[in-house]
Amino acid sequence: MDFNRYLPMTKEEMNERGWHYVDFLIITGDAYVDHPSFGSAIIGRLLESMGYKVGIIAQPNWRKKEAFTALGKPRYACLVTAGNLDSMVNNYTGNKKPRHEDLYSPGGKTGRRPDRAAIVYCNKIKEVWSEVPLIIGGIEASLRRLAHYDYWDDGVRRSILLDARADLLVYGMGEKQIEEIAKRLSKGKKIGDITDIPGTVYAAREIPEGKVVNLPSFEEVRDDKRKYADAFALTYREQNPYNGKTLIQPHGNRVVIQNPPAKPFTTEDMDKIYELPYMRSYHPSYEKAGGVPALKEVEFSITAQRGCFGSCSFCALNFHQGCIIQARSHESILEEARLLTTLPGFKGIIHDVGGPTANFRKPACINQQRSGTCRDKRCLHPDKCKNLKVDHSDLLELLRIIRNLPGVKKVFLRSGLRYDYLLYDKDPEVLKEICSHHVSGQLKVAPEHISPEVLKIMQKPGPHVYKKFVQKYKEVNTKLGKKQYLVPYFIASHPGCTLKEAVKLAEYVRDMGYNPEQVQDFTPTPGSLSTCIYYSGINPLTGERVYVPRSVKERKMQRALLQYRNPANRELVKEALKKAGRQDLIGKGPKCLVW
Repeated sequence: MDFNRYLPMTKEEMNERGWHYVDFLIITGDAYVDHPSFGSAIIGRLLESMGYKVGIIAQPNWRKKEAFTALGKPRYACLVTAGNLDSMVNNYTGNKKPRHEDLYSPGGKTGRRPDRAAIVYCNKIKEVWSEVPLIIGGIEASLRRLAHYDYWDDGVRRSILLDARADLLVYGMGEKQIEEIAKRLSKGKKIGDITDIPGTVYAAREIPEGKVVNLPSFEEVRDDKRKYADAFALTYREQNPYNGKTLIQPHGNRVVIQNPPAKPFTTEDMDKIYELPYMRSYHPSYEKAGGVPALKEVEFSITAQRGCFGSCSFCALNFHQGCIIQARSHESILEEARLLTTLPGFKGIIHDVGGPTANFRKPACINQQRSGTCRDKRCLHPDKCKNLKVDHSDLLELLRIIRNLPGVKKVFLRSGLRYDYLLYDKDPEVLKEICSHHVSGQLKVAPEHISPEVLKIMQKPGPHVYKKFVQKYKEVNTKLGKKQYLVPYFIASHPGCTLKEAVKLAEYVRDMGYNPEQVQDFTPTPGSLSTCIYYSGINPLTGERVYVPRSVKERKMQRALLQYRNPANRELVKEALKKAGRQDLIGKGPKCLVW
């Protein structure tokens, strides 16, 4: 088999391979980039490695049936994904305004994918081939697999599985599930009989036998916010791949059934996925448009692990990649690093070696390796768990080897370092070595807020931890004789943040002499704990009521407070300060924000 080509996107490319059909047809909302940071490429190459013929239809014109039939009817199934991002997140800002750029489209042009892409694609395929098995996956399907709040509709939508009229939904990273599904379909198994694979969701008329958790129905969570919070809490606590139970959620006269999560990958599994023969670039047909911008961020970066045990409320990783770290071997990572040095355009700099969190290379504790994540405990919140094993030795060993490879000048860490985890490491050489070799003048960290009340809702460490890290970082760089800075990320308008708390953050920004050019407005994306709180006004894990800044005006004021130095924000900041009873910050004094 000739792997040294892109997966075919046209009949002509199929003919070059001597193909008259494809076994699996991948339909994606992203442009086709054959790189291991793109889900369609991973699934496509994995199926190809199993001996299947795989075709890709990238960003089809959803208004035309013929766009979906360009490669003919697949033998086994259509696999549909909205792309690397939820299509609504990709198409709109946090203030529901259309985005002016789509990084996953040729030339960054917008308008190449529809809103709710997975649903639109699936329904069009059903019009064309009603009998072909239809399987949806990717982040959009994964985080919308049960009844969920949709920020853009400002209401609860039913499981995307039903709206897409798909036969099966794959949630999580998906490789194990697709391998098993492909094997069964190729042996003649009917898609309707594939109901037992971990990490999948299907619909039925009856509730299966066995240990299940009954969630409030779609109709109940749609009409009652307390029921919505209850359903979220039940779901949140069953994400353990070792002992999670099957979830049942009635939707009218049907039930949506979520099997427990797929088991985490072994190191061998991870190596296999990332060693598949990717072309590591966008399809040549995009060259005239200037390529695909999203590739630039990852072209010379290495995915070293998956998963994150940070459990930040605003992040949906718990529902997608999971909390258990799954790492590649040093040998596999080094092989990829050597490959990067041979690519056109490589200038000696590996931009990142990491995953969701760069300095999580191993599971949080021994218990996690044996039986998965704890049901109601967090590894880093509100304080460090006594069982947490803090260890950067594997990461440092890996980085030392990579930076000494021929052709490699620098290796940076850009995918996010947990500063609290760094601080908990008692080895003084850890931060020193990272600052010496793996910071490019600025280290990006995410304290997110400075108010203890807001940080508690976010499930982030208290402000004293970040302040201690700032001091430590400064001391280390002073000793090294380096002028390196911290670039903190803050979130405006997060649940729990009143105008009073927003003013506290503005004062902190003032005192640190920092002028944030970019501020992230909290966006209630599907699947996160914070989104549940935003919609329901309830913390589902505690039952407590939480204040939520929902109005457009207040969201604008909270953002303006963070960027109070911008003259365009002056009137909004004054209005916010008056409303918060902080007129003392209006005037010409040294502590004043505006005059």
